Amino acid sequence: MGTRGREIVGMDVDELLRLLNGAFASEWLAYYQYWLGAKVIKGPMKDAVAAELNLHATEELNHATLLADRIVQLGGAPVLDPKEWFPLSPCAYDAPADPYVTVLLEQNIAGEQCAISAYKNLMDITKDKDMVTYNIALTILEQEVEHEEDLESLLEDIELMSSRGR
Repeated sequence: MGTRGREIVGMDVDELLRLLNGAFASEWLAYYQYWLGAKVIKGPMKDAVAAELNLHATEELNHATLLADRIVQLGGAPVLDPKEWFPLSPCAYDAPADPYVTVLLEQNIAGEQCAISAYKNLMDITKDKDMVTYNIALTILEQEVEHEEDLESLLEDIELMSSRGR
């Protein structure tokens, strides 16, 4: 823990750690949702969508690493027990019970939209109070916005294919 690094945070550090652990939990759930979805996916363009899901899984894991590093910098501990991820995460986990490609895309789009809102909220809370966390949230937010757009484009392509195939 960096003593001065913690001192310059202009807000309740314990509250910040709670928010960061919620985001950390969300990233692990998102990672697993993407990773598992890529394994079980079925339907048109499944290979292209699986490749995108695998890429997003890797990026979600990188987000978890950024958040874990920041939590440790602030003298906290990342969530140690995966059973705590569900109650801590501001975003839901959608199990790929229906592995059809459009269902998975819609589930993951909803997850990205939740993540976008969560990181926007984290940025609003840390703005002018903790620029380090603010910048981490901004970096992650940029990728979450890109993920949403990637997934929506794939869904649109599949919908166009199926409407022209009729």
